[in-house]
Amino acid sequence: MKKLLAALIAGAFALGSVAALAQVPQGDKTPAAPVDQAKLKAERDAAKAAQAQMTPEEKNASKKAKRKQKLQEEAQIEKVGQPNAPAKTEVMQKALEATKGDPKALPDKKAKQEALKQQEKKSSGQ
Repeated sequence: MKKLLAALIAGAFALGSVAALAQVPQGDKTPAAPVDQAKLKAERDAAKAAQAQMTPEEKNASKKAKRKQKLQEEAQIEKVGQPNAPAKTEVMQKALEATKGDPKALPDKKAKQEALKQQEKKSSGQ
């Protein structure tokens, strides 16, 4: 009887795990597009040859142009990712201005005790 119960429990766990794995999506199953490897290699070799024939000034100009283009792309991505960035900075500035008058954090227990005594004197004096 105990063996039968143990076998049923083990079977339930096995079937449950199979069902759970079957429900997990495995991604897109479309085959990759065929690529002409010879054409890609020829393009890469042509780019390497053009790079080798460049003068140092042309190489520097090329690097600067690539860097500038990459920065523009990153800025565009940031704009898309944070469409309301100027409003966020305004809110942050207002919050900063509102908290400027707040008391500063005290560094140790002794300073906290002194501040508490000062506060008690002010409240009892009024």
